[in-house]
Amino acid sequence: MAELKKMDELEEELLLTALREDQMDSFRDLFFNRHSYDQGKWFVKLEPEDRALLYRYLSPEEMAAIFENLDADEEEVETYLSEMDSTYAAHMLAQMYADDAVDVLNELDQGQVAGYLTLMEEEAAKEIRELLHYKEFTAGSIMTTEFVAIHAHQTVKSAMQILKTEAPNAETIYYTFVIDEDRRLAGVVSLRDLIIADDDTMISEIMNERVYSVLVSVDQEEAARKIRDYNFLALPVVDIHDRLLGIITIDDIVDVIDEEASDDYSKLAGISDADSSDKGPFSAAKKRLPWLIILLFLGMLTASLIGRFEKTLDQVAILSVFIPLIAGMAGNTGTQALAVAIRRIAIGEDDKETSLKILSREAGTGLIAGTICGILVTGIVFAWKGDLLLGLLVGTAILCSLIVAAVAGAMVPLIMHRFKIDPAVASGPFITTINDIISILIYLGLASLFIQNLHS
Repeated sequence: MAELKKMDELEEELLLTALREDQMDSFRDLFFNRHSYDQGKWFVKLEPEDRALLYRYLSPEEMAAIFENLDADEEEVETYLSEMDSTYAAHMLAQMYADDAVDVLNELDQGQVAGYLTLMEEEAAKEIRELLHYKEFTAGSIMTTEFVAIHAHQTVKSAMQILKTEAPNAETIYYTFVIDEDRRLAGVVSLRDLIIADDDTMISEIMNERVYSVLVSVDQEEAARKIRDYNFLALPVVDIHDRLLGIITIDDIVDVIDEEASDDYSKLAGISDADSSDKGPFSAAKKRLPWLIILLFLGMLTASLIGRFEKTLDQVAILSVFIPLIAGMAGNTGTQALAVAIRRIAIGEDDKETSLKILSREAGTGLIAGTICGILVTGIVFAWKGDLLLGLLVGTAILCSLIVAAVAGAMVPLIMHRFKIDPAVASGPFITTINDIISILIYLGLASLFIQNLHS
C-alpha cells in the first residue's frame, strides 16, 4: 500500500512538471493513463495558475469527463467555472451527460445558468433546460435523457443496429427500454437478451413487460429505494401518462444515497453539513450557530425547571448529585431510539403497522433497560449512602425516564415523517435536550412527593 502511494505521488509530480514545462505530449500520455476519478482528485489539488494551464491542454470534451467525477462544493464549482473562458465552460457543460451538467448548473445562480445555456448548441441547451425545470431532489432532477429506446414490433437485428448507433451517446446500454408509438413505456430488454436472441426474433417476444418505473415528480430517495430493493442498473422515469422521459442510473443513485446519508448524519449531529470543506472556523461556526442557539435556549429551560425545585434541592442537597446521571441515561436512550426509527424510515418501513411495532418495541426496550438500570442504581446508592428510599427514588426515576425517553425518541421522527418533515431534523442534540427536561421533571417531581421521608 505504501509503495503504491509513493508511486502515485511520483506520478503526480511528473504530471505537474510536464504541465508547467509545457511538455504537452508527455503530460497527455501520463494524464490519460489515469482513471477519470484520479484525474478529478488531482485536478482539485492544483493551484489556480496550474489549472489555467490545464484548460489549455485539454479540450472541453476531455474536461467534461473530469467534471463528471468531481466531488466539489458550490463555491469550488463556481471558482473552477470562473477560471475558464465562458465559451470553453459552456462547451464543456454541453459535452457532459445532461444530468451531470444539471448537477453543476444547480450550484450556480440563474444569471450564470442562462449565460452558459446561451453559449451552447441549441440541442444540448434544450436538453439541459428540460431537466432544470424539474424540482431539485426529485427523480426528474437526477434522471438522464441519454438512453436507448426501441419499439416492440422491431426485430432484434434492427434493435441492435439502433443500439450500435446510439450507444456512444447513451449513459448505459445494459437495459434497452421498449416504447409504443406514443412513447409510453411498454417493456425492457437486457443487453444479454439481445445478444443471445436470433436476429429475426421480434422484440415483443423477448421483452419483459413487467417494468418498474417511477414518476418524474417522486422524491429521489424513493427512486434510490427502488433501485436498491430490485438491484436495478437503471430505472425508467415516466410522466403521469406513463410516457418515458428518462432513466436514472446506478451511479446517480450511489451519489443520492451518499448525499442523503451525509445529510442525515449532519442533522443528527446538529450541524448543517458534515462534509463541508470550510475554509476556516468562522464559516463552520456560522453554520453551526443556529442549532447551538436553539439548544442554548432549551438548556435555559432545563435550568429554569431545576430552579422551580430549588426548595426540594435545598432540603435534600444529595438529590442534585444524580441529576447528570438520570439526564444522561435518558438522553442516550432517546438517541438510540431515534437512530432506530430514522433507519426504519430511511429504508421505507414507515407504514402505520410498522410504526406501532417500532413504538411498542422501544417501549419494551425502555422498560427492560430501565428496570435493570434502576435495580442496579438502587443497590449502588443504598450501598453508597445507606439510604434505601433515596436509592429507590433514583432507581424509579431512571426506570420512568428510560421508558419515556425510548418512546419519545422513536415517536418524534415518526410523527415528523407523517407531517412530511425530514425526521433527521429531530437531531441527537435536540432529542437529548428534550429528554433532559423530561427526565429532570420526573426525578425532581418524584423527589418532591417523597421529600418528607428523605434525609438531607
